[in-house]
Amino acid sequence: MKKISYLIICSLVTGCITVEKPKQMTVPSDSPLAHIELPAGFNIDYFAQNVPDARSICLSPEGVLFVGTFEEGKVYALIDKNQDFKVDTVLTLVSNLNMPNGVALKNGNLYIAEVNRISVIENIHQNLYNPPAPTTIYDGYPDDRHHGWKYIAFGPDGLLYVPVGGPCNVCERDNPVYSSITRIDVDGGTPEIIAKGVRNSVGFAWHPETGEMWFTDNGRDMLGDEVPGDELNHLKILGSHFGFPYCHQGNILDPKFGEGKNCEDYTPPAQVLGPHVAALGVEFYTGSQFPNSYNNSMLIAEHGSWNRTDPIGYRLVHIALSGDSVISYSPFAEGWLKGGETSGRPVDIETMPDGSILVSDDFSGVIYRISYSGSME
Repeated sequence: MKKISYLIICSLVTGCITVEKPKQMTVPSDSPLAHIELPAGFNIDYFAQNVPDARSICLSPEGVLFVGTFEEGKVYALIDKNQDFKVDTVLTLVSNLNMPNGVALKNGNLYIAEVNRISVIENIHQNLYNPPAPTTIYDGYPDDRHHGWKYIAFGPDGLLYVPVGGPCNVCERDNPVYSSITRIDVDGGTPEIIAKGVRNSVGFAWHPETGEMWFTDNGRDMLGDEVPGDELNHLKILGSHFGFPYCHQGNILDPKFGEGKNCEDYTPPAQVLGPHVAALGVEFYTGSQFPNSYNNSMLIAEHGSWNRTDPIGYRLVHIALSGDSVISYSPFAEGWLKGGETSGRPVDIETMPDGSILVSDDFSGVIYRISYSGSME
């Protein structure tokens, strides 16, 4: 007699249901996912399709996945009604926004980041099918669209963290809010700069034990194919300067803005990533499904280069830590770039309650689910 294991999953949206535990899957050979390479025991499937321009994602305790976009100007809500890891309903909550890349949740309210403003839809789960227009809580950020899209997340301190990219490939600006990461009290207040010299961060997370912030930063263009590398940075001291536009990847002075500067005066990257890989979303793995070696390590979405002779990136990478030190930087999921052809561009990562992860892809307009069903040894 076949033995089947089950999970009981509860959600305020769907109630409590019983579903079969995930099994080892074999992706059909004709599936677009058949070419995705993962470590042994890992599986990939679609969590949602038909989500055009899917960018930043955040998952509510009620089980709804909220998705920001870039060119589409929309924010979506994705609902998996029967908790079978396949989205049944894709709702468009709001349209015609100005690059609403960032989404974040706090106390049942959905916060949305456009180029120059942060807005909120209160009590979002009670308003999924008839949401009101977002209410502006702050609109004083610069309105430059160049690096103006924003990833947002609430930190352990309850404040909303908001980056402000440099409005250029490489430049200086008098306004200190450019090339920074800020934080703001969504109940009232003005932004406080907590990291400087940050060219364009589109992903950050806090270490689950230390509470310290780690973030990706995209390096400047037009210095060649091999330099500078993108950066993974570690914010230990509020107000630290990470070098832009004077110093790149911790050891390369800018040919124009680096004159008279010293790279040793700035905080170096915790890890230099590949050149022009466009590192975006960062996720500390805190689930219980993956092998123990993934506990409190990082996964990063490398969106992929746009101006390199031989494209690179288009993958997820795994960052293992020992204390504050990176001890390995290695591929985790790749294959969205094959023979110069692109089939996907990962953007953001979110851990599910069962320990699997979700990955957004703005190129294909989908959300993937990566799970593990191998040995835990």
